[in-house]
Amino acid sequence: MCGIAGICNSQSAYVDTDVLKGMIGLVRHRGPDEWGLHADHGIGLANARLSIIDVDGGHQPIHNEDESLWITFNGEIFNYVELRKQLLAHGHIFATHSDTEVILHLYEEKGEECVRYLNGQWGMAVWDARERKLFLSRDRLGVRPLFYTKVGGNLIFGSEIKSLFAHPGVCREIDRAGLDQIFTFWFTVPPRTIFKDICELPPASSLTFKDGEIRIHCYWQLDFDSPEIVRPEGEYVEQLSELLTDATRIRLRSDVPVGAYLSGGLDSTIVTALANQIVGSRLRTFSIGFTPEELDETPFQQDAIRFLNTAHQQIRCGYNDVAAAFPEMIWHTEQPIIRAAPAPLYLLSRLVRDNGYKVVLTGEGADEIFGGYDIYKEQKIRRFWAAQPQSAYRPRLLRRLYPYQNNLQKQPDAYLQKFFHASQEDLRNPFFSHLPRWELTSRLKVLFSDEMHQVVPENNAVSELAGKLPLDYFRWNSFCQAQYLETMFLLPGYILSSQGDRVALAHSVETRHPFLDYRVVEFAAKLPQHLKMKVLNEKYILKRAFGQLLPPAILNRHKQPYRAPDGRSFFAGGADVYLEELLAPGTIEDGGLFDAPAVAKLVEKFKTGRAIGVKDDMALVGVLSTQLVIHQFVTSFQQGGPSWTDYRQNYAVS
Repeated sequence: MCGIAGICNSQSAYVDTDVLKGMIGLVRHRGPDEWGLHADHGIGLANARLSIIDVDGGHQPIHNEDESLWITFNGEIFNYVELRKQLLAHGHIFATHSDTEVILHLYEEKGEECVRYLNGQWGMAVWDARERKLFLSRDRLGVRPLFYTKVGGNLIFGSEIKSLFAHPGVCREIDRAGLDQIFTFWFTVPPRTIFKDICELPPASSLTFKDGEIRIHCYWQLDFDSPEIVRPEGEYVEQLSELLTDATRIRLRSDVPVGAYLSGGLDSTIVTALANQIVGSRLRTFSIGFTPEELDETPFQQDAIRFLNTAHQQIRCGYNDVAAAFPEMIWHTEQPIIRAAPAPLYLLSRLVRDNGYKVVLTGEGADEIFGGYDIYKEQKIRRFWAAQPQSAYRPRLLRRLYPYQNNLQKQPDAYLQKFFHASQEDLRNPFFSHLPRWELTSRLKVLFSDEMHQVVPENNAVSELAGKLPLDYFRWNSFCQAQYLETMFLLPGYILSSQGDRVALAHSVETRHPFLDYRVVEFAAKLPQHLKMKVLNEKYILKRAFGQLLPPAILNRHKQPYRAPDGRSFFAGGADVYLEELLAPGTIEDGGLFDAPAVAKLVEKFKTGRAIGVKDDMALVGVLSTQLVIHQFVTSFQQGGPSWTDYRQNYAVS
């Protein structure tokens, strides 16, 4: 895994290598092992390397035999062994044993279509000197990030936005429409980001830059069209077992040790169990335990550890830990967040790195592609409501669905019916499954300033997202539509980003996700719906295929999403150094995004213990993280990062 950055000048042969060094220097956390530059005739490529494959020989940027092609690469190609054999048979000559060089020779054979043959996670840049063309690409599911902007006739790109800001021609300004999207969906819709004129290359897309012009091409599309012939259940179970086992096997390819995250849930336990079988030795695993007991999954983690016999370490995380880590964590997410959940994962990756590990497997992606989230059950229940409007059983179904949400359990039936509405008009809405979630998050916009309300039209976020949907989306059923929204937008935009790549690479840790092998994803998309969720039994086929590898407590537990301490964290003593400054009325007014009196009332609610429920938590985290983004990237960027250093406090390891 690496950090990449670059400059492509369409009108000048000169590349300022000092600027290029500054760009890559800001992402050295992604690749602290070594760095390299290539600058020649209008192109500058930079790489900060985290050496995992061909540790001694895979220096970047890499060129082909006649130096007509150069590549800087961030990621891993898991099928590089098979591709290398094919390329050797075709006469290609390799100078290294790295997966990066395989891409370069594959580009020689296939051109821009080479990405269709790759099984992996990547953000890459290939310079074709003969055609004077820059080729950028990002993996199918958006595991690894890639950003770009144009300055005059030049293209500036990098793994992280901060690299772009190191270029003197790039402006730093909040995109108000991007903020509106985060306060609706939790993410921005690519190519939009939280910063004006800074673009994110969408997942499954490639970009070419030639003669000053940008062309973007989508090379892969998730398809939920069901096959006409439904096979016996046992055949699907066998195929899934083979696919996921192989996906795990190739993700264990590494010249350094590989560990795993073990949360105590179904998905990470399956991945750990498969890795244990393949490795044949005691796997190293890592997890988080929470001081608030209602959030803690330690008992389930212990069940998995005993059953799988892993060598385990856990970090304990409480309110103060979240608050202390928050400023530096936002420096790495580079965008506002609505929940504080990335902060414990930031601390977890530090634990991994402190124990000498660079690579971990995770269970990310299973909930999206196999129907594991509560939102999938919720949309089924809401459709039942619409079909059975007189049923007294409806509110009880939702209470059973969210046993871990105490505030929801206390709400009267009338409130639940209003909040989880399912009118005939709702049923016709292509975003039916997500309406309650988005409406709840959108209520936070009451904190927006008058200027924000004037600049960003109402429903602008939803309209922009609708414009990014494939035509096929509108003929899929609501369950598949919900899966598409989660898999292609929330997953790369928040879970794999703020909770994934950014907080892991902050401590130079590469995460690998067997469930996001594109073969597994395509298989899951074509499954009959009842094999994903049988009545309200989520991830049914996963339990069928891998139940024998799991302890009964994990197999039979009620689905519980990953949750972490939120709003209370910032009033427990760990945020004193920055909270008052960032949320002071004058600072809020200077930022121009929020209404200062409304924010003051919110802060007072927390100080007096009157803050209640998810909405207040999201409001505080959303405003505070936005103010941190302004401080770190707009007003104080030249300081090179967070002003506050309390995040370096010690934490308990058991």
